[in-house]
Amino acid sequence: MVEQNDIIGLSAGRQVLLDELKLCKELERNIPGTVYIRLQQFKTNEHMQVDDTGMIVYELSQSDQSEPFIELQFCIDTANTLQPGKKLVQQQIAVFHLRFGKEALLQYQRGRGVMNTSDHVISFSHPTSFTKTLSLCSRTRIILEALANNKYIGTMENIFINSQVHTILLHSLECLEENKPESFACKFLAKDEDRKKITLAREILLKSLEEQMTIKELSKLVGTNECYLKKGFKELFGTTIFEFYQGQRMEHAKYLLYEKGLTVTQVAYYLNYSNISHFSTAFRKYTGIKPCELLLGGNYLPANIISRSNK
Repeated sequence: MVEQNDIIGLSAGRQVLLDELKLCKELERNIPGTVYIRLQQFKTNEHMQVDDTGMIVYELSQSDQSEPFIELQFCIDTANTLQPGKKLVQQQIAVFHLRFGKEALLQYQRGRGVMNTSDHVISFSHPTSFTKTLSLCSRTRIILEALANNKYIGTMENIFINSQVHTILLHSLECLEENKPESFACKFLAKDEDRKKITLAREILLKSLEEQMTIKELSKLVGTNECYLKKGFKELFGTTIFEFYQGQRMEHAKYLLYEKGLTVTQVAYYLNYSNISHFSTAFRKYTGIKPCELLLGGNYLPANIISRSNK
């Protein structure tokens, strides 16, 4: 069985000492019949460098008392993850353990017919236990960020976690298929340089929350045409440019209102809205409440950035 800190060592490319990590957040959730999730966020020293890394652990029963399981482990560097209105002053990493038992995977098992690698793994008919490193695509990283920034509680949190981790499971199983070429609905995204342009567009949007940027302006900045940019963004990140950008701006507005104590007028001006009513309408459409209601307190229901906009 892979030790808990192996994923960190794999990400760092070396053995990591305990004094290099300082636990600053830990979350455990066990959704019966679905998944067990453990999230840990660490502050690290300035000399520690990690690469975003994932792996899948396929473990068969070792005795009559133990149950087989599939566990997904991920370690991501969150130092470059933009938190609206905040600056990260220390290196941070997030470590995820997502464990699926046999019962949780029954609903996905096929009956008869040709079975591929994923079918054998899901049904636990693959003959030997194994551990395999996974490539961490942008889609998976977005979902991991969503889990790390989750603000739901109670039943809604269980629903949110359930939906996100099963999508991660899907992406992880895709990596198990041998000799499976990477495919995209948008053919131009088959080139690494074109995928980088779409990723760069997302980074530019995150750094331009105070502006009213158009798709035409964004396409010029990254060096592609508007059509490719819109289709590529939807393909890579599962949301339109407008939905993503608007969601990020409204999350930033919530931070300015709730954490910084700015007035509605100040936030509307800061986000470059032509008038307060336009800002209030956009804010209510995204959050379900008016900006003034947020200021009154008690009605603050944080919408997770990534779950609303699929980052």
